[in-house]
Amino acid sequence: MACEPTTGPVNGTALEVLRHLDTGPRGLTEAEATARLATHGENTPPHPRTPSALRRCLRGLRDPFTTVLLTLGVVSAFVASWGTATVILALVAVSCALRAAGERRADRSLAALRELVTGTATVLRRTDDTAAPRAYEVPVADLVPGDVVRLGPGDLVPADVRLLRSRGLTLGESALTGESAPVPKAATDPPEAPADSHLCFQGGAVVTGSATAVVVATGERTRFAAARRTLRPREPSAFDRSVHGIARVLVRFMLLTPPLVLMAGAALRGQGLQTLPFAVSVAVGLTPEMLPVIVTTCLARSAALLARTRRVVVRRLPALHDLGAIDVLCVDKTGTLTQDRPVAARSLGPDGDDDPEVLRWAAVGAWWTLHLTETPAPDPLDEALLEVAGAVGEEYDGLAALPLAPGRRLATAVVAGRLGHDLLITKGAAEDVLERCDLPAAERQRLLALAAREAGTGLRVLAVATAERPRPRRGPARGTPFARAHACTPADERGLTFRGLVTFRDELAPGAAESLRSLAALGIDVHVLTGDHPATAARVCRELGLEPGEVRVAGGDDAAAPGGSRAVRAGADDVRGRADGVWGGAVGPVGAGAFPVGSTTVVARCTPEDKARVVAGLRAAGHTVGFLGDGVNDVAALLAADVGIAPRGAVAVARESADVVLAEKDLTAIGHAVTAGRGGSANIAAYLRVTLSSNLGNVLAMLAAGLLLPFLPMLPVQVLAQNLCFDAAQLAFAHDRPGPRELRRPTVLRPPAFLRFITGFGVLNAFADLATFGVLALALNGPDALDDEAVFHSAWFTENLLTQALVMLLLRGGRHLASDQGQGPADGAGQVRRPGPVGWAAAFLAAVGLAVPPSPLGAALGLTALPAPYHLLLAAVLGLYALALTVARSRHARRRPWSRTR
Repeated sequence: MACEPTTGPVNGTALEVLRHLDTGPRGLTEAEATARLATHGENTPPHPRTPSALRRCLRGLRDPFTTVLLTLGVVSAFVASWGTATVILALVAVSCALRAAGERRADRSLAALRELVTGTATVLRRTDDTAAPRAYEVPVADLVPGDVVRLGPGDLVPADVRLLRSRGLTLGESALTGESAPVPKAATDPPEAPADSHLCFQGGAVVTGSATAVVVATGERTRFAAARRTLRPREPSAFDRSVHGIARVLVRFMLLTPPLVLMAGAALRGQGLQTLPFAVSVAVGLTPEMLPVIVTTCLARSAALLARTRRVVVRRLPALHDLGAIDVLCVDKTGTLTQDRPVAARSLGPDGDDDPEVLRWAAVGAWWTLHLTETPAPDPLDEALLEVAGAVGEEYDGLAALPLAPGRRLATAVVAGRLGHDLLITKGAAEDVLERCDLPAAERQRLLALAAREAGTGLRVLAVATAERPRPRRGPARGTPFARAHACTPADERGLTFRGLVTFRDELAPGAAESLRSLAALGIDVHVLTGDHPATAARVCRELGLEPGEVRVAGGDDAAAPGGSRAVRAGADDVRGRADGVWGGAVGPVGAGAFPVGSTTVVARCTPEDKARVVAGLRAAGHTVGFLGDGVNDVAALLAADVGIAPRGAVAVARESADVVLAEKDLTAIGHAVTAGRGGSANIAAYLRVTLSSNLGNVLAMLAAGLLLPFLPMLPVQVLAQNLCFDAAQLAFAHDRPGPRELRRPTVLRPPAFLRFITGFGVLNAFADLATFGVLALALNGPDALDDEAVFHSAWFTENLLTQALVMLLLRGGRHLASDQGQGPADGAGQVRRPGPVGWAAAFLAAVGLAVPPSPLGAALGLTALPAPYHLLLAAVLGLYALALTVARSRHARRRPWSRTR
């Protein structure tokens, strides 16, 4: 989206803008800034208001299961079945209250942790009107119109500003305009200034240069805030899509159940309307009404644990599930796999042999370039040279320097040489330096080939040349320094003598290799999307033990088209220097071939659009993709990924676009976050497996019993009480700790497979219930028969809770067709973990099933105590059911090998 030109006083001269804002080049006083902050408000993007507790509860009614429950409760009240209606509405109220409480705790935790990732800006302020201005670091939220701010490389523009002074300023505005190329900016006055060239907008990032500017708009009045209001909402996450797919099928079945029961009652007993409470209770029995509570609690607990122990902030709770499901992680090279500084590797003479003099000359040039130029930040290669060369350069007198600049891939320093002469030391991209050397064509081609050979191994290449010039004798006095007597210009960089090459390698980030191994053990493939030279990226990957496949180069006219790319081929005829601090490299001519989304490890020369396209392609291929980025140029890819990840030190717009914020740019922290996400997802999947398979079995059994028995198999209030006990026990899944094998592969809910799973095990559960019916029917016709209906209801109430306790234990863990939790072959199938919260909850559920019928509460529910022989009969049925469930679980595991399928 292009930015429309700003109108009004900001398009006037700098003096007119300062007057309009009632400020000056020295900035505001503290009192003025405080008053304006009260008037204009904080410089923060608009955030939605925190909902009240009532609004949170009402929002919970939008859940499809809760909506169906509420409808069934209203229907029960309409037919004057007050007991059924009371229990159903109580379930709805408890579910909404627990969900609202969990969301409130999660929101408060995230709001407190967001303070860890707030940005700052450098602002000029005075204590009073007579005091001199001083530079302060203040929170971006405290900026007000009229503040004078300073900008340097890497800074995020904190508000809409008008430039007052600038030096070599270029700005990345891809977050606003979608254009990846840096935009030059200058503090010129209209009408000489091109449109908006004197304005910088919030969300832009300084690429090169420095500037001083005055703030003209903050908060909701900035162009960035206006652009945010036009953004499309994020697509539903993979987790949301899976749960909604399952919910749609279950809701249809729930809505179909009451009419079936009513028709059966009317046809068999002529009591259609009288069976409505029972029909409603059966539909309620199928509902996983605790699902929203379990989901919110699982994810909120995992997010809080990550924040407390790993300082990882999850800004969007469903993203934690998606983070656990990722199987591809896209990262940049610099700052993630390597440190943000190169290291000098070798210095080669023209013959290709080691020559330490080349390193010394390059270091002398770096020393005086740093001391004689006003660069906003030292060049990383200069720092690397001085670090390895030690104390050099001070033995010369520095006279002048020409630094690196946009579009210029050379840096030259001039020092005093022998009497009456000056010495030029030029370093830069091999192609550019050799072009300025006095060499035969064949020798120049040989040296280009030498540079290409070194660059082809993944090293950065810096060429060094020198020249001796007679000292000019113009100026006000004899012996005037060169810098005053004769300004050094690019025209002086001719007829140079080639000295040699210095090569650099990237310093690997500590722990990067171990982090990559940990991610590989979690089943995550790492793809490197970098703007660096392809050979450099491939070399780093190999040093870390990450063997790249075919390395591809994104960009270029052919890569801009769908499926376009450029194949890498190092060649002596195409040595490309770069103006972004990497002085030389080799990349070959354009080649054909489909863009290898999902099959390559390294994609080099990536623009922001390339990164977003690769991420989108991986998602289209069926992968769940995480993207780690920290710059404005990463925003598009952060939004395109299933999970956007940014470090705390990232630019503000990247942090705001990310779903997860790390304390440091560290792959180890991502591994811990993935494990936490998989733990929460495994618990949610276990809850759904256990609850839905058990509920479906009970519903099928009740429908069959309603057709076969002369009375209702269970009273409506008994069905609801049983369901309430089971729901309470299921809350333990939110506090369970999955086994190690369940954390090794992503947990992905697949609705078709999940529904097949719960249908199969639900039918098995129904057979167990029907077997109980048969045993009870035979027993109730014997000489010891009591009140048939009361005994039948009590026995089935107990049997249902005991079978549900067994299901909680036996279907709690392990990989199933419904949820792909991978494990290695050595782990074995069907292993039951040691008891934890779920084990204790299952014991509680079994105790309730045995204790309630003979208790006063049981009498109120219409239950009665069971004689000992009935317990023995139930024990026999339950033993056979447990055996059948174990066999079915083992057979199911053998049918599906322990492998990850995508």
